[in-house]
Amino acid sequence: MNDRTQKYFLEYQQNWLRDKSKIKLWEKSRRIGATYTQSYEDVTDAIEKTVPSVWFTSADLSAAREYIDYSAYWAHLFHVAAQKLGEQIIDSEQDIKAFVIQLSNGVKIHAISSNPKAFRSKGGKVILDEFAWHDDQDKLWAAARPVITWGYPLRILSTHNGQTNIFYKFIQDIKKGRLKWALHTTTIQEAVKDGLLDKILKRKATQKERDEWLSEQHANCYDENTWLQEYCCQAVDETQAFLTYDMITSCESDVLRSLDGIPNPLYIGVDIGRKKDLTVIWVVEAVGKVKFTRMVKVLEKAPFRVQREALFEVLRHKQARRCCIDATGLGMQLAEEAEEAFGKYKVEGLTFSEAVKEELASPLRSEFEDRTFWVPADHDVREDLHSIRRFTTKSQHIRFDVAASDVNGHADRFWAAALANHAAKRSYTGVPVITSGSRREALKIVQGY
Repeated sequence: MNDRTQKYFLEYQQNWLRDKSKIKLWEKSRRIGATYTQSYEDVTDAIEKTVPSVWFTSADLSAAREYIDYSAYWAHLFHVAAQKLGEQIIDSEQDIKAFVIQLSNGVKIHAISSNPKAFRSKGGKVILDEFAWHDDQDKLWAAARPVITWGYPLRILSTHNGQTNIFYKFIQDIKKGRLKWALHTTTIQEAVKDGLLDKILKRKATQKERDEWLSEQHANCYDENTWLQEYCCQAVDETQAFLTYDMITSCESDVLRSLDGIPNPLYIGVDIGRKKDLTVIWVVEAVGKVKFTRMVKVLEKAPFRVQREALFEVLRHKQARRCCIDATGLGMQLAEEAEEAFGKYKVEGLTFSEAVKEELASPLRSEFEDRTFWVPADHDVREDLHSIRRFTTKSQHIRFDVAASDVNGHADRFWAAALANHAAKRSYTGVPVITSGSRREALKIVQGY
């Protein structure tokens, strides 16, 4: 690489520029300077007239403008006269427009809309930016691929958008050797390692600063899917989620409150964590057939005595009707002592097996589908509920587990909620006592659904 590229680009960007493959694909994190890098390559090709024209498209108009601005910057840096022609009509019949910059040698660089028809009857270099986020990738690909028929380069750059699109299929086929294209993958972690944060701070960052910055970016993503797809180059298949984000958020409300004065039956679920030593006590109030979460008590690495006291305090509540406890392994002692203290009619210990998990999980999913199980709008709760996956093994058995990408534990909140729901179903008599206040709340929360 020449001095210019070493001055303006980080190592992962230089690797992209070094690669002269006819077709190359960049699976990337957001905001790592990929479009900035690509525009440099395109201006270089245009100056050297190795292509007759350049056709760039992105998923939104702002990205197209940004690309043209980058191209003008590089032309100026190369001391090449370039004229921004602004927005031009390139197909009057289809009303297709493009932002255009023309170099002094006559080669034009176009930033066009994502309308597949924009590529018809064109020839030259093609760049498909944020390809996974285009509305109709199949039609766009069918229109764009013939543009390079005479041997011109094609570039595909994008973050992920699930696993049901052609961008994801391209990557899988490259990895399997079915497509002989070049594949580049740059996560946010790799970009930071190569100096991205140094560039942002305009100085050398310490390892601690790098770690803290990455942790902050992760936390600010709010949900794990955003972090994985937008920054970590991992395509998330939301169809595999047992509870989708839409199902969960449609049942979120400001439901947590003190148990003092609760007028209706309370049902409790307790899960004993095994990965992060979390014990979760989940309490719901049944208002008719609708269950409102009133408490989610998380005890992290708490001594057994503290766990016992917290659970017994809830069980002593005059409205506490039934409690189901995960009695697998570490939970056996707590379940036995609670049964002895409050009776088996009130406390039930369940030993987890895949059959028991199915009996717990499927009814909870039905509650979310019917919007009869309301939960707090809390990040940790949402991610725990969403982390569960339902798998079918090779022997055709059903298995429940957390997503492979989940790093937060064992879905303890999910199983505590499922146990609370199970407790309510085992005890439901169909004759609830509903105060006027509770009735008003139930009607307010579910109105419009």
